[in-house]
Amino acid sequence: MAKERIGIMGGTFNPIHQGHLTMALAAKEKAQLDEVLVIPSGNPPHKAHTAPAEDRWRMVCAACAQESGLTPCRVELDRPGVIYTVDTLSILREKYPKAEWFYIIGADTLMELRNWRRFEEVLRMCTFLVCPRATDAAPMALTEERHRLEALGGRFVMLDLPPMEVSSTDIRQALERDQPTSLLPVTVREYCGIMGLYGMTQRLPQAEAWLDRLFGALTVKRFAHTLAVASTARSLALLHHLDAAKAEAAGLLHDCAKCLPLREQQRIARAHGLTADTGLMESGALLHAVVGAYLARADYGVTDADILEAIRCHTTGRPGMNRLSMAVYLADAIEPTREAYPLLNQVRLMAQLSLERAMTTSMEGTAGHVRKSGKALHPATLETLNWLRTLKEANGPSI
Repeated sequence: MAKERIGIMGGTFNPIHQGHLTMALAAKEKAQLDEVLVIPSGNPPHKAHTAPAEDRWRMVCAACAQESGLTPCRVELDRPGVIYTVDTLSILREKYPKAEWFYIIGADTLMELRNWRRFEEVLRMCTFLVCPRATDAAPMALTEERHRLEALGGRFVMLDLPPMEVSSTDIRQALERDQPTSLLPVTVREYCGIMGLYGMTQRLPQAEAWLDRLFGALTVKRFAHTLAVASTARSLALLHHLDAAKAEAAGLLHDCAKCLPLREQQRIARAHGLTADTGLMESGALLHAVVGAYLARADYGVTDADILEAIRCHTTGRPGMNRLSMAVYLADAIEPTREAYPLLNQVRLMAQLSLERAMTTSMEGTAGHVRKSGKALHPATLETLNWLRTLKEANGPSI
């Protein structure tokens, strides 16, 4: 049986950015790796002024959630003191004794390997996958150093990739100035903004407590989705002159009950008299909105009626729902990490122009999908769709 081929990408990830993801995915493909472990440093020996370890961990999880084959790993976060690569490799080789290890580095790092702690041991533990960098040393110097390290037992594969140079310092400066950057996954930028990392103004004062609870309550993929919804809800609110803070808070908490087992959702609903609707009670895909609104109030301390209403009706809608609730409903449907589905791009474009028209199109798509699956559309969704159609008819092209 062939050994499992596992890549390692280590780093401070302060914060993790698109350059890291691109390098990891390219190395995975070129070297035919089964997976890549993305390992944030717990206590970097040569770096200061980093974000707290748990924040960097959550951002790594959120960034990797949509990338097949990238696996966040806490091996360096859960050990006290300064951790060196030789320690990390020793732990991983003991945990996965049948694996073949590949360490992903930039070509600039190859020139510094001799400075690593017990570097000759490290050379024997793994194969290095070397990615070119725009600021590489002279090709001759790089080749000479590689040959010297190979003479000591090192194994190197020079990957044929376009050179990349992404500066974490530049990204942090852009965040501090609240400038746009395409180099951060939307989930990571949203996390930074909510928490107020890297000099950003913290947008949600309850963020630390909320994110602690959400990260424990949701799967990693659902957590990433939640961040993307919060970001999209905020953008839609700003675009349509709504309360951006309320929209972002509702987006962040909209799925707070989503990962509870259906039986637990039903228990909460019965215990607190949340609904008598049997259709809702039998559907985890719908009931979590009602239970989520309750938990947002009881566990997260939300008292604002608009936020609670947006959470409550983000699955079925409600006739007469306000535009803030529409923004959150649509953010859930169109956030940028959503897998493609019919009408997605159309709804995204329409949401920039009219929340009502986008809601109508989105709910019509939902109704068609449900009917094709042979299931019954929930009455609240049908009532909301009919109400939206009356708005469209009454207001004509402006809606």
